[in-house]
Amino acid sequence: MRLPTFFIPHGAGPCFFMEWTRGPADTWDKTAAWLKGLLEGLPERPKAILVVSGHWEAPVFTVGSAARPELIFDYYGFPEATYRLRFDAPGSPALAARVRDLLGRAGLPAAEEPRGYDHGVFIPLKLVTPDADIPVVQLSLRRDLDPEAHLAAGRALAPLRDEGVLIVGSGMSWHNMRGFSPAFTGKSEAFDSWLSQAMTDPGRREAALRRWDQGPYAREAHPREEHLAPLFVAAGAAEGEPGRHAFRDVAMDVVISGYAFGEQPAD
Repeated sequence: MRLPTFFIPHGAGPCFFMEWTRGPADTWDKTAAWLKGLLEGLPERPKAILVVSGHWEAPVFTVGSAARPELIFDYYGFPEATYRLRFDAPGSPALAARVRDLLGRAGLPAAEEPRGYDHGVFIPLKLVTPDADIPVVQLSLRRDLDPEAHLAAGRALAPLRDEGVLIVGSGMSWHNMRGFSPAFTGKSEAFDSWLSQAMTDPGRREAALRRWDQGPYAREAHPREEHLAPLFVAAGAAEGEPGRHAFRDVAMDVVISGYAFGEQPAD
């Protein structure tokens, strides 16, 4: 059965696995609860997960090919214990090769690299798959962050959904390191409303993403769009299919959202 695709907020560093002191202690509780239930209701348990994280960019789309990826602790200034976290999900060189082949067939140059999982992968997936029992492969962003190229990559990878692979874009719907404060709450609400209306309308979704920077306060939401680009891939892999605003919360004074695409209607 065809799996949906998701765009998930992966929070701030290792926020789910520490005592949060940069605001209310429960700041990330709703996000954590949603991630813990992400696999519930799927037509089948995924055979593998392909994650596009906002924390890996390369000149061409590059897929992680390590059989046993290590963890890349690419966050700074957090408690020492967060640098000893474990996530032992295996990689899948076979899936990595399949991803590279599909991209190549679509005319998108692609490479492989035996890279570890960055925190945009292992932090949310420790909640999604706490037993780390599903193979995980990571795909980079293309460094130019071109929306059309990333939508095209999603379209190329769509057949994986029929092969038991869950495609997940991991980023943040609002990502401005200087824009997490009450001064930005209203702006985040405006951008989130625009984005969510576009994501739930398959007829205008891709056109909106190609011109995402024309949305209200778009460049305040994303001074640089590396945390939004994973959404392009997740949406492209469900071209023309229904979209759903699957999660919404206010964290660190701004609205953050998650989306699901291509879900099959219940019988």
